[in-house]
Amino acid sequence: MKPNYSVNRTPKRSDEPIWWGLFGAGGTWFAMITPVTILVLGVLAPLGIIDPQSLSYERVADFATSIIGALFIIGTLALPMWHAMHRIHHGMHDLKFHTGVVGKIACYAFAGLISALAVIFVLMV
Repeated sequence: MKPNYSVNRTPKRSDEPIWWGLFGAGGTWFAMITPVTILVLGVLAPLGIIDPQSLSYERVADFATSIIGALFIIGTLALPMWHAMHRIHHGMHDLKFHTGVVGKIACYAFAGLISALAVIFVLMV
């Protein structure tokens, strides 16, 4: 006997792929780029393994004002925030704090604010 599965031919549109995409990008960035950044700036540079002159103000400012540097700074600030806010939004639901649309808007608006501030910060440098 064959089960009777019905296929919804007109599914409701969802905005969830956008948030999952930002969640995935932020998680990937945080897992792959952030540890290297911490290693270089937080361990190797203070131990003197990296030449201090390579992290002089002029060189760092030149990097930050280049397109690659600007994108790096924006990615470092914005993408992990999208990941964290998506995790908080769904974590609240898992813990039975059903905030509905208000919680969703609050979480993603905060991530959007941090992203906008990152772009403004980079443009002001």
